[in-house]
Amino acid sequence: MTLIVNGEKRPLDLDARVTLFEETVTDAGTGRVANATFGDYLVPVNADIPDMEVVFVGGPDPFNPIGVKGVGEIGLVGMAAAIANAVFHATGRRVRATPITLDLLL
Repeated sequence: MTLIVNGEKRPLDLDARVTLFEETVTDAGTGRVANATFGDYLVPVNADIPDMEVVFVGGPDPFNPIGVKGVGEIGLVGMAAAIANAVFHATGRRVRATPITLDLLL
C-alpha cells in the first residue's frame, strides 16, 4: 500500500515509472534518440501502479496562506532505491541501473 498525502498520486507513480519503465534508447550509428515518440516509448498504465490509499494528515497548515500541506518532489528521493531493494529481496539479484527490466534480472 502506498501512502498519499492530500491525494497527490502523481509523484509516486512518476518515480515508479522512472524506475521500472523509462529508458532513452539511442541509435549507435546516428546518435539520435530511437524512442522519441510515445509510439516507441513504454508508458505505464493503471494496472502497473498498485492501489493507493489517500490519507489526509491533520488539519490545515496555519503557516500557509491557503492551508495546504504538500510533499512535492522530496518524496521521490528514495523511491527508486526502495523499489530496487524490493526487487533484490524478492529475487536475490542486485540491480544498480534503471529501468529495472527482466533482462537485467536474468
